[in-house]
Amino acid sequence: MFPDFNRWSLPLLILVIQGFIFACLLLSRYKRKGNTSDLYLSIILITSCYSQICYTLGFMGWYNEFRATKINYFLLDTTFVLAPLIFFYLKSITTSHFKFRTVDWWHFAPILLFIIYRICIFSYDAIQPQFDTVQNGVLKLSIDEPIVLKALEYLSPPYVLLYLAFTFQLFYNYRKKIMQYFSNTFTLELNWILSFLILFTIAFLYNVIQSIVGNYIDLGYQQRWWLNLLVAIITLYFGIKGYFTDTSKLKTLSFSFFPSQDAIPNQISSNEKKPISKVDLDIVKNLMDVHKSYLNPELNLSDLADQAHMSRAQLSEIINSGFGKNFNDFVNEYRVEAFKAMLKENKHEQLSLLGIAQDCGFNSKATFNRVFKKLTNVSPTQYLKS
Repeated sequence: MFPDFNRWSLPLLILVIQGFIFACLLLSRYKRKGNTSDLYLSIILITSCYSQICYTLGFMGWYNEFRATKINYFLLDTTFVLAPLIFFYLKSITTSHFKFRTVDWWHFAPILLFIIYRICIFSYDAIQPQFDTVQNGVLKLSIDEPIVLKALEYLSPPYVLLYLAFTFQLFYNYRKKIMQYFSNTFTLELNWILSFLILFTIAFLYNVIQSIVGNYIDLGYQQRWWLNLLVAIITLYFGIKGYFTDTSKLKTLSFSFFPSQDAIPNQISSNEKKPISKVDLDIVKNLMDVHKSYLNPELNLSDLADQAHMSRAQLSEIINSGFGKNFNDFVNEYRVEAFKAMLKENKHEQLSLLGIAQDCGFNSKATFNRVFKKLTNVSPTQYLKS
């Protein structure tokens, strides 16, 4: 009897409803503030929750109660829309003044063609005799399920892998860029997006393995339920983090001024480096040694460039080529040395290690611990004991 709320249907139903609620909240905020990323994330949530409807309704007894339902015509392979949506969501966050161009619609051509195809076979089957008494019509049974859906099982994995590669590349390029611009990057690293991408990849591999196993073993609804539960949880996690994380600051950033060799400064050969004048080096060193600009926890490349009366590109070149470091390492080395100096003055008897770190320009415990261990190979506590 429909609806049947049981241990299989209820978890999926709760997650799907929550997903749709967050999608509505994101759409509402998009209308108020115009953040494109909110629109992308809401569509991701709607698409993922829509893909769970088949199993949710199945466990609620829909197919037993309505045996002639036509829902199978409207269930889509959502990987063909989720993969590019996730890519564009990340791009809308990490690209300043991002705009969706007309040519970008080609990324969604496969799913649009599939929707048109499904409408066509449904229209044909709908005019056939006794269509109202069956679940699937003649084209659905003779073409769609044995041919088209089987073909999609082989086309979907490389398609998703391609977009995952693009998305991971975009993410790590963004990580490199913020290291060249900000001295404290913890709140800008978007670790939750990396966690989501890893979880999405795991769910994707789970789905591929399940499809392969399904060709040899008849997997029932209960065996396939676990994947749907995993996807629903991952999607809800993504929606909650995306809704409560303020990424508006990133939309105003421009990384276009960076020289081409800025990504890995310590790997630039000496004959490729442009000569840096001693005067420019002294100006930058004076700002750090005398004016102690590094004590500002919000210091970024633009701020330091203004203090040095240089362009951001010029200062970036001086730090990368002249000092052989990216901006983040350059500033944080000064902070670590200041921290060490304060320990020698026994400041730890008055302040906690985190308090000293904050006085030296760090703005989070996570950033301080990571940077300190990177530069000294020991933790702050181990250094104090030694």
